[in-house]
Amino acid sequence: MATLLEMAVEMVKTRLASTPSSKVSNEEMMAQIRELYAQLLELSKGEEEVGNRAGSANMLGGEVLAEPSIPPKKAFKKDKVICLICGKEMKTLSRHLKAAHEMSPKEYRQKFGIDKKQPLAAKTYSENRRQMAIVRGLGENLAKARANKRKSREKGKLEKVVNNEE
Repeated sequence: MATLLEMAVEMVKTRLASTPSSKVSNEEMMAQIRELYAQLLELSKGEEEVGNRAGSANMLGGEVLAEPSIPPKKAFKKDKVICLICGKEMKTLSRHLKAAHEMSPKEYRQKFGIDKKQPLAAKTYSENRRQMAIVRGLGENLAKARANKRKSREKGKLEKVVNNEE
């Protein structure tokens, strides 16, 4: 992480590079760096004060957690799940996290201290998907496919044993 002074110097360099026609003396350049540094320092102090007043960081297991838009317990409801970052309501969070916040569910859970066992989908959505799978017989088909695979493995092992004996 760059220090505030390094950031100020880099910003002044960028500003001067973008206007090549203007000639700036060393004194003017140093004055710009000092002024920008003071502004950055003031901004960083302001952020710390706001953070301390609002309690923007929670400690859990040694990690600093972000302050959610709503309490995590209220985010997981029967018919909807609310994103703790932006406050949008939806049925499932995984796709939203990737598309809107470029974040994986694992990162989201770590950021807000959400248990790994907590599903990131609404309860009714999960139940509807479960019932649809039962109606279609997906569980039975999976069991049949696993049994067939097991039989073919056993048959392959048996053939190897017979071929090795000959």
